[in-house]
Amino acid sequence: MKRIFTLVLVTAFFALNAQQTANRFFYELTFKPKKDSTRTEKVMTTLDIVADKSIYQDFTVPAQDSLIKLEVETMEKSGAWKDITKSIRMPKFTHKIQKSYPDMKVTYSDQISMKRFGYEETAKPTWTILSEKEKIGEYNTQKATTELGGRKWTAWFTTELPFPDGPYKFAGLPGLIVKVEDTNKDYSWTIKGNKKVQNWEELSYAEKLNSKYGLSQNVVIVARDKFEKSLENFKADPMAEMRPYMTPEMMGRKMPGSDKTIGEFVKDQEKFAKDFYGSNNNPIEIPTSGGKKK
Repeated sequence: MKRIFTLVLVTAFFALNAQQTANRFFYELTFKPKKDSTRTEKVMTTLDIVADKSIYQDFTVPAQDSLIKLEVETMEKSGAWKDITKSIRMPKFTHKIQKSYPDMKVTYSDQISMKRFGYEETAKPTWTILSEKEKIGEYNTQKATTELGGRKWTAWFTTELPFPDGPYKFAGLPGLIVKVEDTNKDYSWTIKGNKKVQNWEELSYAEKLNSKYGLSQNVVIVARDKFEKSLENFKADPMAEMRPYMTPEMMGRKMPGSDKTIGEFVKDQEKFAKDFYGSNNNPIEIPTSGGKKK
C-alpha cells in the first residue's frame, strides 16, 4: 500500500510539473495610433491557448527572445555593458491579457515602473450572432457584433477552431474569432496563422530577465480606476519612483563600457518612455467621463 501511495504522489508531481503545449494563434493588428490621422501601423500579436487559460500580447519582444538572450549572455561573459534597446525592436503595446478557463475572467496587466499591475473583469461581451457568413482565408466564418470599451465591433468566428476565444478581451462566441474590427476601423485584428508550441512557458526570456533585475512579473491586482490612475501618472513621469534613489554622485558616474553618464542614460530613457506613450492617442477603449481606458 505504501508503495502504491508513493507511486501516486510521484505521478501527480510529474503531472503538475509537466510542460504544457500551447495553441498559438497569430493575429495581425492594424491600427490608427493618432485620432486625427488616417495613417495606420501594423503589429503582430499572439493568443496562446493552454488547458486552463489564454494569454494575449504584442509578440514583438517575445519574437526576439533568442537575440535578447544572445546579447545578454555576451554582456555577462565580457562584463561590458551594452544598450541593447538599440538592437531590438520595441513593442507598440505593453499590456498583456489573460483569460481564465472556463469562466473567461479577464486579467489586464501592464508594467508600471518596477511592478506589474493589473485589474480583473468578470463581465463578458454580449454578442449578437448574425446569419451572414464569409470565407476568411481558409476558414468558414459567421458574423457577430458587440460593444466593448465605447466602440461597436464586428467579429467573424469559425466553429472549425473550437475555442470560444479571440484577441484582446474578445471571447464568448462558439468558435475562435478569425477577424474583429470596430466600425471606424481604428483597430482591426485578422488571424494570420497558428502553430503548436511545445514546452510552452508563460514568461518570455526578456520577462524572466526583467524579473531577475527587479522588474517583478507577478501581477498586483488593484481596482481598475486605481490601475488607470497609476498608469497615467507613470506615463506623465516614468522616472518618478526611481528619482529619489538617483543621487548626484550616482548620476555623474559613467555607464560601464560607455562614454555616457548614468544621468545621461536615464534622461535618454525618460525621453524614450514619454515618446513611446505619446505616440498613441487613439486607445482601443475610448475614454469616458468616468476615467481613461486603454
